[in-house]
Amino acid sequence: MIKEFCAENFTDIPAAIRSGAGRIELCDNLAVGGTTPSTGVIEEALQYAGEHSVPVMTMIRPRGGNFVYNDIELKIMHTDLIEAKKIGTDGVVFGCLTDTNWLDEEALELLIETSEGLQITFHMAFDSLSKENQFKAIDWLAERGVDRILTHGGSAGTPIEENIPHLKELIAYAAERIIILPGGGISYQNLDQVKEALNVDEVHGTKIIAINE
Repeated sequence: MIKEFCAENFTDIPAAIRSGAGRIELCDNLAVGGTTPSTGVIEEALQYAGEHSVPVMTMIRPRGGNFVYNDIELKIMHTDLIEAKKIGTDGVVFGCLTDTNWLDEEALELLIETSEGLQITFHMAFDSLSKENQFKAIDWLAERGVDRILTHGGSAGTPIEENIPHLKELIAYAAERIIILPGGGISYQNLDQVKEALNVDEVHGTKIIAINE
């Protein structure tokens, strides 16, 4: 079981790794769902996590809000991704949509190509797609070598338990072509329940491990 700890900056990473985090998603500004961390934060996180053989997935997101980005925002994302790759990040986390509720294929193809050699996670922008388009998106992303999709399985704020049926559908449809990574509302307290219900090997969250206990 890989417990992916969603870390805002460097602060909690040492304690998280000591407490059993097997992978780090590194971001800034969790209040808006996470944005790209600074290069200094990425460097320190990679150095510390690397010493403990824990991979780091760096968030590439220029702002909070929706996932429909203009050309300047996409240029920022592309530059940030190149810099994170230079520093040595193990993987990147991103997602781009169109205003017609589909994947921004052109933007994603550029980012995926630039991410060659890195793990790629498509983040919770996935949850903004219609359910019909989610299944199509699994096909599209899997065909292009994306490693995993981070999803809550439903609208933000809904209990993860309510979304178990849809998450099961996504996992079954993915059929091991791409990892469905459940997150949002999973904590060390309900982790076993979610794992048993979904039979997954990876989970994600800010409270996925009990840091202070």
